[in-house]
Amino acid sequence: MITRTVIVWFGLLALAVANGGFREAVLVPRLGLGMARAASSVMLSLLIAGVGWVLTHWIGPATLQDAWTIGAVWVALTLSFEFLGGHFLFGKPWPELLADYNLFAGRIWVLVLVATLMTPAMAFTAARM
Repeated sequence: MITRTVIVWFGLLALAVANGGFREAVLVPRLGLGMARAASSVMLSLLIAGVGWVLTHWIGPATLQDAWTIGAVWVALTLSFEFLGGHFLFGKPWPELLADYNLFAGRIWVLVLVATLMTPAMAFTAARM
């Protein structure tokens, strides 16, 4: 199950990179940086929910706890990539990385993490109904 969880996460990472490219190329010029970031966060959350919903069955959680574990692994990998990769690979300073988590500044990136965490459990529960 863990191998498939990580494989799917790499797919989600590819979606996130494509979403970021779309944000910078299309949304920022039309909406401005703040609105583009918000729209991009909502779009990525929906993409993750859709792909995660479809692929959770392929990953094969046997229990609801397994499904929550999938979401937690996805969030842990995402945060590791964001902070460790962002800082050590891409040279972003820590304050810039943390800025995406400031809800009071209108940054709603945390919505992506919530969708990432919850999608496998929601998909698992829906499949059992």
